Amino acid sequence: MSKDEVFKENMANIADFAFGEKVASVFDDMLDRSVPFYRETQRMIVEIAGDFAVNGTNIYDLGCATGTTLLNLGQNIPSNVKFVGVDNSQDMLDKCKQKLAEHNFSREHTLVCADLNQGIDIENASVVIMVLTLQFVRPLKRDNLVRSILKGLNENGCLILVEKVLGEDSVFNRLFIKYYYDFKKRNGYSELEISQKREALENVLIPYKLLENRELLLKEGFRYCDVFFKWYNFCGMVAVK
Repeated sequence: MSKDEVFKENMANIADFAFGEKVASVFDDMLDRSVPFYRETQRMIVEIAGDFAVNGTNIYDLGCATGTTLLNLGQNIPSNVKFVGVDNSQDMLDKCKQKLAEHNFSREHTLVCADLNQGIDIENASVVIMVLTLQFVRPLKRDNLVRSILKGLNENGCLILVEKVLGEDSVFNRLFIKYYYDFKKRNGYSELEISQKREALENVLIPYKLLENRELLLKEGFRYCDVFFKWYNFCGMVAVK
C-alpha cells in the first residue's frame, strides 16, 4: 500500500481536491489514516448488506473508488448477486479493476464511469451503498440522486450511507473537528498536510448535519432510517424502502 503524501510538501497554490491518478495511487492508505474506524465500518457495511441482499438482484456501490467495499462484499454476499461499481473518476476505476484482478475477484460485476450529480439509473437493486460519496455531490443535486436511488431499489431494499457530518451545534462542530484533526495527527499527518488538504476540500466536500441527512432520506420516501455508526463527525446510516 503506497503511503499518502499528496499534501506533504508546501504548496503555493492549492487546487480543489480531485480523485485523479495521484490520489488513486495512495487512496487506500489515505482512507485507513483519515477515516476513523474505517475497517470496522467496512465490516459493518458487509454485515448489514448481507441481511438485505437478495439472490437475483444487484448491489450498487456508488463511489466505489479502488474497490475495497466490492472486495469485502464479494467474500460475504450470496453467490447469485451482481455487483455494480460506479465512480466518476476513471483513474479510480482503473485502480479498482487492477485491485479486483490482484485479489482474483471472480464475482459477476460491472464498473461504470458516471457523474452522480447527473443522477443514476438503478435497476433491480436490493442494496445500494455510498461510502463517503454523497458529501461530494453538489447539495442542489442530492435530492434528485436520492430519489433515483429509491426508484431503483426493490421493496425492502436498503441504502447504506456513510458520511462526514457537521455537528448539530457550532460548539460540538468545533470540538469534533478538533478531535478529528488530533486523530489524523496520531496517524502521522503533519499540521501542514492537514491544513492543505482542508483547503483543497473546502469547496468540494460539503457535509450536512446527521439530522439533515436523515431528513433528506425520509423526505424522498424511505420508510425507516437509523444510525449504525457514529464517531464525532463521521456517521453511518441505513435506510429501508
